[in-house]
Amino acid sequence: MNHQPETITIDLEAGAFSWEIAPGKQVSAMGYNGQIPGPTIRAHVGDTLVVRLKNQLKEATTIHWHGLRVPAKMDGTEEVQAPVQPGETFEYRIELTDPGTFWYHPHTNETVQIERGLYGAIVVEGDQEPTFDADRLWVLDDMKLNRHGEFTEPSWFLPRWLERHNGREGGAILVNGRLSPTVQMAAGQVERWRFVNAANAKYFRLSLGGRPFLIIGADGGLLEQPVPATEALLTPGERIELAVGPFAEGESFMLEALPYERGAGKGKQETIARIEVGEGKPSVATLSFPLRQIEPLVAGEAEPNQTVILHGRRSWKDGVDFTINGHMHFHGQDVPVGELQIWDIQNPSMMDHPFHLHGFFFQVLSINGQPPAYRAWKDTVNVPKGGSVRIAWLPDNRPGLWMYHCHILEHAAAGMMAHFRVVEQQDTFSEPMPVHGCLHEME
Repeated sequence: MNHQPETITIDLEAGAFSWEIAPGKQVSAMGYNGQIPGPTIRAHVGDTLVVRLKNQLKEATTIHWHGLRVPAKMDGTEEVQAPVQPGETFEYRIELTDPGTFWYHPHTNETVQIERGLYGAIVVEGDQEPTFDADRLWVLDDMKLNRHGEFTEPSWFLPRWLERHNGREGGAILVNGRLSPTVQMAAGQVERWRFVNAANAKYFRLSLGGRPFLIIGADGGLLEQPVPATEALLTPGERIELAVGPFAEGESFMLEALPYERGAGKGKQETIARIEVGEGKPSVATLSFPLRQIEPLVAGEAEPNQTVILHGRRSWKDGVDFTINGHMHFHGQDVPVGELQIWDIQNPSMMDHPFHLHGFFFQVLSINGQPPAYRAWKDTVNVPKGGSVRIAWLPDNRPGLWMYHCHILEHAAAGMMAHFRVVEQQDTFSEPMPVHGCLHEME
């Protein structure tokens, strides 16, 4: 049955408060409506989302709708919107065009505001969704806390330049705002697990203790066919959807983050949550194939029409600056509506960088010259250290000022961010518009 479009109106209040991440363990947090994550927005393709943001913080803020295909003026960056000052209200209005798992977060002083909990998830359903026994949302984050449960600050043994270089990673892994939860699941059930990585810099190499699962979705919704796997890498800003189960009654295992070397140390194996499988229930889960059709944007070999180089350089002041095509806060060339874009994203640096494109989905054509494991619609992709990723995307008729950047928030703040315009075909090319919002450090 086709959904009848409706208008969904939500009030979000950004504020500071004390949040209990575990029994007896409080942190001085930021969030929407006094909670971490903020309210999950659930809607359907065709709905209109109206969000009234009231800023009760002591600093300016905005909301970026990560993954949603919004008009440029609704993108929530300081380049297209005046930051919402303390005590002010701003209304976002968005037509929902795509099913999938998305999220919302500030694009002002992100390194602090997102780190302290200012984010939330969005689930948009389509007309043809597979049936599962449960649909479970996992919003993952990490907080860098000291032994008193307070957010750490740079010091003589943890200088600011090191956090700027590596990105801010913490040892307290939160699932939906909670530390080390235990999750109950019925035996015999197959569930849809939607993951959002809201961390500043942490990569989650997901594992169910080695148990198999199916990858069924990415940033832009369902894949064409499920992909069997025993682990999946989720970089900052990315989403992934899994079909999990069935398991036997009495099973107990850990959802884990396996070690991953992204250029900032391999790290250690960490527990995200404990899964306990209880009494069995009949399953109603059904997966019909293909899950969807994804038409390729490019057939065969294709030459890039832009090159994006992610790199860095030493800075006497800050230890390191991050650049795109040799510039901090790069101004890219205009992109005409309807002109296929094939971009080579090169990373000669010694660190991985998750590349995020605002407002548009792309298809990954190759990673280090090899085709990806599956075709998907993406808005964030990991560019491996010393490697390259080739993507294709088609700018639809949403002209305006857009951006792309590394989604390690400290790297974006330190310069690995670019702005460009999507222009009407008849527009004459001109010098990039002056921008000001991100030309300062956001640490």
